[in-house]
Amino acid sequence: MFSKSGVKAYKADLKNTLALCHFLSDPQDKIKTIHVAGTNGKGSVSHMLAAILQENGYKTGLYTSPHLKDFRERIKINGEMLAEAFLVDFVEKTKEISEEIKPSFFELTFVMALDYFAAENVEVAIIETGLGGRLDSTNVITPLLSVITNVSFDHMDILGDSLEKIAFEKAGIIKENIPAVIGEASSETKSVFEKKAIESHAPLIFAKEKYEVVSSYYETKSLQVKIINKEKSEEKLIRLDLNGNYQKKNIVTVLTAIDLLKPHFSLKEEKIIAALSNVKKLTGLFGRWEIIHEKPTVVLDVAHNEDGINQLIQQIKQIKFNHLHIIFGMGKDKEIKKVLSQFPKDANYYFTKAHNPRALPEDELQNMAKEFDLNGEIFSDVNKALKTALSKASTEDLIVVCGSVFVIAEVESLKN
Repeated sequence: MFSKSGVKAYKADLKNTLALCHFLSDPQDKIKTIHVAGTNGKGSVSHMLAAILQENGYKTGLYTSPHLKDFRERIKINGEMLAEAFLVDFVEKTKEISEEIKPSFFELTFVMALDYFAAENVEVAIIETGLGGRLDSTNVITPLLSVITNVSFDHMDILGDSLEKIAFEKAGIIKENIPAVIGEASSETKSVFEKKAIESHAPLIFAKEKYEVVSSYYETKSLQVKIINKEKSEEKLIRLDLNGNYQKKNIVTVLTAIDLLKPHFSLKEEKIIAALSNVKKLTGLFGRWEIIHEKPTVVLDVAHNEDGINQLIQQIKQIKFNHLHIIFGMGKDKEIKKVLSQFPKDANYYFTKAHNPRALPEDELQNMAKEFDLNGEIFSDVNKALKTALSKASTEDLIVVCGSVFVIAEVESLKN
């Protein structure tokens, strides 16, 4: 499992995925799909797209990773997790070929999703890449639309040590004659996407050329955004229940994608707006600026790389609070010092780790943080850290848990 082992579990080809698909009569050819890649934001974008299609009456599959609490979160239809009976049957019927070709955890899980969606006759499935794009297991599909949210530094040991190299991998989901939406592009990445699109005869649309957020208003449980359609000079007001400030970038990508999907689906404006205000309930997305307690405010966010943490810090700067408490744990294969360099020095820190072989020990994280004048205690468990932070915080304080999806996954529920 890549989740546990890291790079040594990654298989950089599509051979096993294609073999499994062929064994199961090629379920990838039986369903309509939308493919979503990107360093950050691809999970939020996938869930928003799924919510919109679902709200408009389409039976919608959603494949994402990793999960937080239950493996079956990765595979959903209309917000409902994969049926346990199907999971058991799938493992049984693929046992022989699995023992023969030894697929990775991700390869087997993704093909399970395809098989489930085909068996349940979904009308469309949103497929989120696991890592990269070009050689990602999910790249066996031929989608109606490809979406790349952005490119920043993460998984550099696999995808490359420059933005151009990472962009090249993610651009691999751009297919022949299939339109592609780019959420964000930089001077380093734009030409990479353009080159791939030309080679693939694929219409390329940069979301920021179509839509722009002109204003926003943050509330505890929502983010209100005013968006202008640049081509039509039309404004619309949307209330997002995904209230992280970084969702302003994602909503521009989503609306651009929806415009390109309208020839394929009947998507009503009022239902699009309604879905975006109710994504959490419709699809079950958690861990994105998720407030689990008030007085003091406790927020969970799966930000775990340089760009993700940067966006999280920008969010924190916009919030009113008395004192800041940061509970933080990271994987040992991440660019940890680049992340630590962004944190404020005047916060209380609680260094912890997930119960995962890839997790950086909390004492090592503490020592690294000292180089940046970030001081705090160490905890072997995130819930011990959270309990201590709650005991120290006043009702007007802010507690943020971040740094690793696996740390967030281990947070136990709190009652206000």
